[in-house]
Amino acid sequence: MPRRRAPRSTRPPRPLPPPQPLSPGNWQIADLPGLDRDALVALRDRGIRSTRDLLDRCPDRNASDRLAADLQRHPQHVRKWVALARLATVPEVGCRHAGVLLHAGIASPEQLAAAPIHRLYPQLVRLFVATTQRRDLVPDRPTVLRWIAAARAQAAR
Repeated sequence: MPRRRAPRSTRPPRPLPPPQPLSPGNWQIADLPGLDRDALVALRDRGIRSTRDLLDRCPDRNASDRLAADLQRHPQHVRKWVALARLATVPEVGCRHAGVLLHAGIASPEQLAAAPIHRLYPQLVRLFVATTQRRDLVPDRPTVLRWIAAARAQAAR
């Protein structure tokens, strides 16, 4: 007797819960966007398990380039990871939104703190719509304002 398939669910898959920080502004290295499995294993083998570990290991461009050579990766990849980790130090941004900010041209918490909302928000809308074809996924304007305020508060410390 042939097996019957269970009917397919018409519900969309439930989204994964957002990553949780180890401490404010410090995330598991696996939560950083854009890391492939090989890079993740290589970083962990070198004792880099969190975004704070990465930032401690790469306080400047030369250190990032040395880590890239050690990992046998292009230096630009490691610099991108460091930029994402720096953006993720802003608790309101975290790993969840660091990538979209980087793609929008914001490469540091200092740049986010200085970003005028009337330029940044339309840029984020264009980016989200161009990449996802869905305007409903765009963070709302008050959320982006909170990111900017959190970056300014961080810069003031």
